[in-house]
Amino acid sequence: MPDLLNLLTDIDGVSVGHATDLVLGSGVTVIVFDEPAVASGTVLGGAPGGRDTGLLDPSMTVNAVDAFVLSGGSAFGLDAAGGVQAGLRELGRGFAVGPVRIPIVPQAILMDLLNGGDKDWGLHSPYRDMGYAAVKAAAKGAFELGTAGAGTGATTATFKGGLGSASAVSSAGHRVAAIVAVNALGSATIADGPHFWAAPFEQDAEFGGLGMPAVADHRMRLKGMDTPATTIGAVVTDAQLTKAEAHRLSLAGHDGLARALLPAHLPLDGDTIFAASTARHRRDDMASLMELCHLATIVMARAIARGVYMASALPVEGAQMAWRDRYPNGH
Repeated sequence: MPDLLNLLTDIDGVSVGHATDLVLGSGVTVIVFDEPAVASGTVLGGAPGGRDTGLLDPSMTVNAVDAFVLSGGSAFGLDAAGGVQAGLRELGRGFAVGPVRIPIVPQAILMDLLNGGDKDWGLHSPYRDMGYAAVKAAAKGAFELGTAGAGTGATTATFKGGLGSASAVSSAGHRVAAIVAVNALGSATIADGPHFWAAPFEQDAEFGGLGMPAVADHRMRLKGMDTPATTIGAVVTDAQLTKAEAHRLSLAGHDGLARALLPAHLPLDGDTIFAASTARHRRDDMASLMELCHLATIVMARAIARGVYMASALPVEGAQMAWRDRYPNGH
Protein backbone atom coordinates (compact mmCIF):
# COMPACT_ATOMS: atom_id res chain seq x y z
CA MET A 1 0.00 0.00 0.00
CA PRO A 2 1.46 3.37 -1.03
CA ASP A 3 0.92 5.14 2.30
CA LEU A 4 2.98 2.67 4.33
CA LEU A 5 6.21 3.92 5.93
CA ASN A 6 7.44 0.46 6.96
CA LEU A 7 7.19 1.62 10.57
CA LEU A 8 5.09 0.93 13.65
CA THR A 9 3.17 4.16 13.01
CA ASP A 10 1.62 2.50 9.95
CA ILE A 11 -0.89 1.27 12.54
CA ASP A 12 -3.64 3.89 12.90
CA GLY A 13 -3.91 5.25 16.42
CA VAL A 14 -0.24 4.68 17.33
CA SER A 15 2.40 7.33 18.07
CA VAL A 16 6.11 6.85 18.80
CA GLY A 17 8.43 9.19 20.69
CA HIS A 18 12.13 9.06 21.50
CA ALA A 19 14.43 10.62 24.06
CA THR A 20 18.06 10.20 22.96
CA ASP A 21 21.24 11.13 24.85
CA LEU A 22 24.40 10.33 22.90
CA VAL A 23 26.69 11.44 25.76
CA LEU A 24 24.89 9.18 28.20
CA GLY A 25 24.84 6.51 25.52
CA SER A 26 21.24 5.59 26.29
CA GLY A 27 17.65 6.52 25.60
CA VAL A 28 13.94 5.84 25.89
CA THR A 29 11.24 5.02 23.34
CA VAL A 30 7.53 5.21 24.07
CA ILE A 31 4.67 3.75 22.05
CA VAL A 32 1.46 5.65 22.81
CA PHE A 33 -2.02 4.47 21.84
CA ASP A 34 -4.72 7.03 21.04
CA GLU A 35 -7.13 4.83 22.97
CA PRO A 36 -6.36 2.01 25.43
CA ALA A 37 -5.19 -1.00 23.44
CA VAL A 38 -5.81 -4.64 24.30
CA ALA A 39 -2.36 -5.93 25.21
CA SER A 40 -0.29 -8.86 26.38
CA GLY A 41 3.34 -9.94 26.21
CA THR A 42 5.89 -12.63 26.87
CA VAL A 43 9.34 -12.81 28.43
CA LEU A 44 11.50 -15.64 27.11
CA GLY A 45 14.95 -14.46 28.17
CA GLY A 46 16.47 -15.68 31.42
CA ALA A 47 17.45 -12.27 32.87
CA PRO A 48 14.63 -9.83 32.15
CA GLY A 49 13.90 -6.41 33.57
CA GLY A 50 10.46 -4.89 33.38
CA ARG A 51 7.66 -2.99 35.03
CA ASP A 52 3.98 -3.98 35.09
CA THR A 53 4.68 -6.93 32.83
CA GLY A 54 2.72 -9.22 35.16
CA LEU A 55 -0.59 -7.57 34.29
CA LEU A 56 -0.10 -8.62 30.64
CA ASP A 57 -0.80 -12.25 31.51
CA PRO A 58 -4.14 -13.14 29.88
CA SER A 59 -5.53 -14.21 33.26
CA MET A 60 -5.00 -10.78 34.83
CA THR A 61 -7.78 -8.22 35.20
CA VAL A 62 -6.50 -5.14 33.37
CA ASN A 63 -7.19 -5.72 29.68
CA ALA A 64 -5.69 -2.69 27.96
CA VAL A 65 -2.70 -0.35 28.14
CA ASP A 66 -2.14 3.31 27.37
CA ALA A 67 1.48 2.92 26.25
CA PHE A 68 4.51 0.67 26.13
CA VAL A 69 7.94 1.86 27.26
CA LEU A 70 11.28 0.58 25.96
CA SER A 71 14.34 1.90 27.75
CA GLY A 72 18.05 1.59 28.22
CA GLY A 73 19.63 1.91 31.64
CA SER A 74 19.14 -1.62 32.94
CA ALA A 75 17.17 -1.51 36.22
CA PHE A 76 17.86 2.23 36.54
CA GLY A 77 15.88 2.70 33.34
CA LEU A 78 12.71 1.52 35.05
CA ASP A 79 12.31 5.12 36.22
CA ALA A 80 11.26 5.98 32.64
CA ALA A 81 7.75 4.58 33.08
CA GLY A 82 7.11 7.13 35.85
CA GLY A 83 7.90 9.95 33.45
CA VAL A 84 5.64 8.45 30.81
CA GLN A 85 2.85 8.13 33.38
CA ALA A 86 3.31 11.79 34.29
CA GLY A 87 2.91 12.86 30.67
CA LEU A 88 -0.16 10.69 30.15
CA ARG A 89 -1.68 11.85 33.44
CA GLU A 90 -1.51 15.41 32.15
CA LEU A 91 -3.70 14.24 29.27
CA GLY A 92 -6.22 12.61 31.59
CA ARG A 93 -5.31 9.12 30.43
CA GLY A 94 -5.43 6.01 32.57
CA PHE A 95 -7.34 3.12 34.09
CA ALA A 96 -10.19 4.47 36.18
CA VAL A 97 -10.17 3.58 39.88
CA GLY A 98 -12.99 5.62 41.35
CA PRO A 99 -12.16 9.29 40.64
CA VAL A 100 -8.48 8.46 39.97
CA ARG A 101 -6.94 7.55 36.63
CA ILE A 102 -3.75 5.48 36.54
CA PRO A 103 -1.91 5.33 33.20
CA ILE A 104 -1.03 1.71 32.37
CA VAL A 105 2.45 1.64 30.81
CA PRO A 106 4.24 -1.74 30.85
CA GLN A 107 7.97 -1.36 30.35
CA ALA A 108 10.97 -3.44 29.34
CA ILE A 109 14.59 -2.39 29.83
CA LEU A 110 17.88 -3.33 28.25
CA MET A 111 21.42 -3.37 29.61
CA ASP A 112 23.55 -0.57 28.09
CA LEU A 113 25.62 0.51 31.10
CA LEU A 114 28.95 -0.73 29.70
CA ASN A 115 28.97 0.92 26.26
CA GLY A 116 31.35 3.78 27.08
CA GLY A 117 28.76 6.49 27.66
CA ASP A 118 28.88 8.80 30.67
CA LYS A 119 26.72 7.10 33.30
CA ASP A 120 27.87 9.34 36.18
CA TRP A 121 24.44 10.93 36.62
CA GLY A 122 24.58 11.66 40.33
CA LEU A 123 21.89 10.80 42.88
CA HIS A 124 18.94 10.14 40.56
CA SER A 125 19.00 8.58 37.13
CA PRO A 126 17.84 10.71 34.17
CA TYR A 127 15.35 8.15 32.95
CA ARG A 128 12.19 9.60 34.51
CA ASP A 129 12.82 12.90 32.73
CA MET A 130 13.68 11.03 29.54
CA GLY A 131 10.43 9.09 29.75
CA TYR A 132 8.51 12.33 30.09
CA ALA A 133 10.39 13.85 27.16
CA ALA A 134 9.71 10.78 25.01
CA VAL A 135 5.96 10.84 25.62
CA LYS A 136 5.84 14.58 24.91
CA ALA A 137 7.68 13.92 21.63
CA ALA A 138 5.37 11.06 20.58
CA ALA A 139 3.89 11.63 17.14
CA LYS A 140 2.38 9.90 14.14
CA GLY A 141 4.38 9.36 10.97
CA ALA A 142 8.11 8.85 10.50
CA PHE A 143 10.49 8.37 13.43
CA GLU A 144 14.22 7.78 13.68
CA LEU A 145 15.73 4.31 13.53
CA GLY A 146 19.16 3.04 14.56
CA THR A 147 20.97 4.91 17.32
CA ALA A 148 17.88 6.57 18.70
CA GLY A 149 15.57 6.18 21.67
CA ALA A 150 15.88 2.82 23.41
CA GLY A 151 18.33 1.74 20.70
CA THR A 152 20.81 4.53 21.48
CA GLY A 153 23.17 2.44 23.58
CA ALA A 154 22.32 -0.98 22.21
CA THR A 155 25.07 -3.38 21.09
CA THR A 156 25.36 -6.91 19.72
CA ALA A 157 28.13 -9.50 19.46
CA THR A 158 29.35 -8.14 16.12
CA PHE A 159 28.01 -4.63 15.42
CA LYS A 160 26.33 -1.69 17.10
CA GLY A 161 22.70 -2.45 17.87
CA GLY A 162 19.84 -0.04 17.43
CA LEU A 163 16.14 0.62 17.11
CA GLY A 164 14.32 -1.01 14.20
CA SER A 165 10.80 -1.21 12.83
CA ALA A 166 8.91 -2.84 9.97
CA SER A 167 5.31 -3.34 8.86
CA ALA A 168 3.15 -5.56 6.66
CA VAL A 169 -0.45 -5.95 5.50
CA SER A 170 -2.41 -9.20 5.66
CA SER A 171 -4.55 -10.62 2.86
CA ALA A 172 -7.59 -9.33 4.77
CA GLY A 173 -6.15 -5.82 4.85
CA HIS A 174 -5.10 -5.89 8.51
CA ARG A 175 -1.88 -4.08 9.32
CA VAL A 176 0.76 -5.50 11.66
CA ALA A 177 4.06 -3.87 12.61
CA ALA A 178 7.00 -4.34 14.95
CA ILE A 179 9.35 -2.06 16.84
CA VAL A 180 12.45 -3.37 18.61
CA ALA A 181 15.57 -2.22 20.42
CA VAL A 182 18.27 -4.71 19.40
CA ASN A 183 20.69 -5.26 22.28
CA ALA A 184 21.66 -8.89 21.88
CA LEU A 185 24.19 -11.20 23.47
CA GLY A 186 24.28 -12.87 20.07
CA SER A 187 24.43 -11.49 16.56
CA ALA A 188 22.03 -10.28 13.89
CA THR A 189 24.71 -10.90 11.25
CA ILE A 190 26.29 -14.09 9.95
CA ALA A 191 29.90 -14.71 11.02
CA ASP A 192 32.05 -11.59 10.47
CA GLY A 193 30.36 -10.66 7.20
CA PRO A 194 27.64 -8.20 6.21
CA HIS A 195 24.77 -10.68 5.75
CA PHE A 196 21.79 -10.73 8.11
CA TRP A 197 20.13 -13.82 9.53
CA ALA A 198 16.80 -12.16 8.62
CA ALA A 199 17.73 -11.97 4.92
CA PRO A 200 15.05 -14.45 3.72
CA PHE A 201 12.35 -12.04 4.95
CA GLU A 202 13.80 -8.78 3.60
CA GLN A 203 11.65 -6.49 1.47
CA ASP A 204 12.81 -3.76 -0.92
CA ALA A 205 16.47 -3.98 0.18
CA GLU A 206 15.48 -2.46 3.54
CA PHE A 207 18.71 -3.70 5.13
CA GLY A 208 21.04 -3.83 2.17
CA GLY A 209 19.51 -6.46 -0.09
CA LEU A 210 22.53 -8.77 0.25
CA GLY A 211 20.65 -12.03 0.66
CA MET A 212 22.32 -15.02 2.30
CA PRO A 213 25.97 -16.05 1.94
CA ALA A 214 26.83 -19.24 0.09
CA VAL A 215 27.70 -20.87 3.42
CA ALA A 216 26.19 -19.78 6.74
CA ASP A 217 28.67 -20.01 9.62
CA HIS A 218 26.46 -20.67 12.64
CA ARG A 219 29.14 -20.92 15.31
CA MET A 220 28.13 -19.09 18.48
CA ARG A 221 29.23 -15.47 18.79
CA LEU A 222 28.57 -13.62 22.03
CA LYS A 223 29.55 -10.17 23.23
CA GLY A 224 30.36 -11.63 26.65
CA MET A 225 29.84 -14.67 28.80
CA ASP A 226 28.89 -12.72 31.92
CA THR A 227 27.31 -9.53 30.52
CA PRO A 228 23.50 -9.41 30.56
CA ALA A 229 21.83 -8.20 27.37
CA THR A 230 18.25 -7.85 26.22
CA THR A 231 16.34 -7.35 23.00
CA ILE A 232 12.99 -5.70 23.71
CA GLY A 233 10.13 -4.77 21.43
CA ALA A 234 6.47 -4.87 20.51
CA VAL A 235 4.16 -6.12 17.78
CA VAL A 236 1.00 -4.10 17.13
CA THR A 237 -1.95 -4.69 14.82
CA ASP A 238 -5.10 -2.79 13.89
CA ALA A 239 -7.03 -6.06 13.83
CA GLN A 240 -9.39 -6.81 16.70
CA LEU A 241 -7.80 -9.25 19.18
CA THR A 242 -8.66 -10.64 22.57
CA LYS A 243 -6.02 -10.47 25.28
CA ALA A 244 -5.29 -14.19 24.81
CA GLU A 245 -4.86 -13.64 21.07
CA ALA A 246 -2.50 -10.73 21.75
CA HIS A 247 -0.49 -13.06 23.94
CA ARG A 248 -0.20 -15.48 21.02
CA LEU A 249 0.90 -12.59 18.77
CA SER A 250 3.71 -11.75 21.19
CA LEU A 251 4.94 -15.35 21.01
CA ALA A 252 5.00 -15.08 17.23
CA GLY A 253 7.10 -11.94 17.65
CA HIS A 254 9.59 -14.01 19.61
CA ASP A 255 9.70 -16.43 16.69
CA GLY A 256 10.88 -13.52 14.56
CA LEU A 257 13.47 -12.59 17.17
CA ALA A 258 14.85 -16.13 17.06
CA ARG A 259 15.04 -16.01 13.27
CA ALA A 260 16.96 -12.72 13.27
CA LEU A 261 19.35 -13.24 16.21
CA LEU A 262 21.64 -16.16 16.92
CA PRO A 263 21.63 -17.25 19.66
CA ALA A 264 18.48 -15.94 21.35
CA HIS A 265 16.57 -16.47 24.61
CA LEU A 266 19.71 -17.16 26.60
CA PRO A 267 20.08 -17.42 30.40
CA LEU A 268 21.67 -13.95 30.52
CA ASP A 269 19.36 -12.08 28.18
CA GLY A 270 15.90 -10.78 28.95
CA ASP A 271 14.22 -10.99 25.56
CA THR A 272 10.78 -9.42 25.98
CA ILE A 273 8.09 -8.83 23.35
CA PHE A 274 4.84 -6.96 23.97
CA ALA A 275 1.80 -7.17 21.69
CA ALA A 276 -1.24 -4.95 21.29
CA SER A 277 -4.37 -4.45 19.21
CA THR A 278 -5.89 -1.08 18.42
CA ALA A 279 -9.03 -2.97 17.29
CA ARG A 280 -9.69 -0.52 14.47
CA HIS A 281 -10.77 -3.39 12.18
CA ARG A 282 -13.07 -6.27 13.01
CA ARG A 283 -11.61 -9.79 13.09
CA ASP A 284 -13.03 -12.95 14.63
CA ASP A 285 -11.83 -15.90 12.55
CA MET A 286 -8.94 -18.29 13.13
CA ALA A 287 -7.48 -17.99 9.62
CA SER A 288 -6.83 -14.26 9.97
CA LEU A 289 -5.26 -14.74 13.41
CA MET A 290 -2.86 -17.34 12.06
CA GLU A 291 -1.85 -15.02 9.22
CA LEU A 292 -1.26 -12.19 11.70
CA CYS A 293 1.01 -14.46 13.74
CA HIS A 294 2.87 -15.41 10.56
CA LEU A 295 3.36 -11.74 9.67
CA ALA A 296 4.33 -10.85 13.27
CA THR A 297 7.22 -13.28 12.99
CA ILE A 298 8.35 -11.72 9.72
CA VAL A 299 8.05 -8.04 10.69
CA MET A 300 9.96 -8.65 13.94
CA ALA A 301 12.81 -10.36 12.07
CA ARG A 302 12.94 -7.53 9.54
CA ALA A 303 12.80 -4.86 12.26
CA ILE A 304 15.75 -6.43 14.08
CA ALA A 305 17.92 -6.39 10.96
CA ARG A 306 16.89 -2.80 10.22
CA GLY A 307 17.84 -1.72 13.74
CA VAL A 308 21.41 -2.96 13.25
CA TYR A 309 21.63 -1.81 9.62
CA MET A 310 20.51 1.75 10.47
CA ALA A 311 22.68 2.18 13.58
CA SER A 312 25.65 4.50 13.92
CA ALA A 313 28.48 4.23 16.44
CA LEU A 314 28.26 6.22 19.66
CA PRO A 315 30.50 9.31 19.69
CA VAL A 316 32.63 7.95 22.56
CA GLU A 317 36.09 6.44 22.73
CA GLY A 318 36.11 2.69 22.12
CA ALA A 319 32.52 2.62 20.86
CA GLN A 320 31.41 -0.51 19.06
CA MET A 321 31.65 -0.29 15.27
CA ALA A 322 28.40 0.07 13.36
CA TRP A 323 27.52 -2.11 10.36
CA ARG A 324 27.78 0.94 8.11
CA ASP A 325 31.26 1.74 9.41
CA ARG A 326 32.59 -1.60 8.15
CA TYR A 327 30.42 -1.71 5.02
CA PRO A 328 30.04 1.93 3.89
CA ASN A 329 29.26 0.77 0.34
CA GLY A 330 26.62 -1.65 1.52
CA HIS A 331 28.62 -4.87 1.13
